[in-house]
Amino acid sequence: MFKMIMGGLAILLLAASAAFWMLRPGTQRMEGSAAPDFALPDQNGRIHRLGDYAGRWLVLYFYPRDDTPVCTREACRFRDDIGTLGKLDAAVVGVSVDSAQSHAAFSRKYGLPFPLLSDPDGRTAAAYDSLLNLGLVRFARRHTFIIAPDGRIAARFDHIDPARHAEEVRDALLGLQRARATQVFSPPDRA
Repeated sequence: MFKMIMGGLAILLLAASAAFWMLRPGTQRMEGSAAPDFALPDQNGRIHRLGDYAGRWLVLYFYPRDDTPVCTREACRFRDDIGTLGKLDAAVVGVSVDSAQSHAAFSRKYGLPFPLLSDPDGRTAAAYDSLLNLGLVRFARRHTFIIAPDGRIAARFDHIDPARHAEEVRDALLGLQRARATQVFSPPDRA
């Protein structure tokens, strides 16, 4: 009986430790810092690099798995808002640890008009503090980054409601672009 209680307690402690580790804050890529570079294949085998998006806005969103209900909802909302985001000179790119073949099937099934990048070793997700690695199980956390035309992180989203996220990103882009335009065109201070 004592061994069963101790075994149960050990399992409970292990589960609590895993939950604490999963929920701990990362080093968090902060706004204004340089976005980590990447070179990853998309669903068609084409390699994408951060530098490919220089001079325009990039919405880089990490998601756990292809073709799951929440990830599908998020991807389809970006799909449905791609015209508006394009008018804001923003490219949308999704990243997960799934294979390029899985991305191809997911993209085809839902008519996704943007690249889905395959990060099978999780190196890019880790560089963006967006990898959850539990040893045998590894996936990208649901995080989104808006990267400015100069390659710096302009915004980071950690708490995402997939049903509204594309709208939040659109609104953030509008705000960032307005703020940038004000900075560029504001008259110098006169002392």
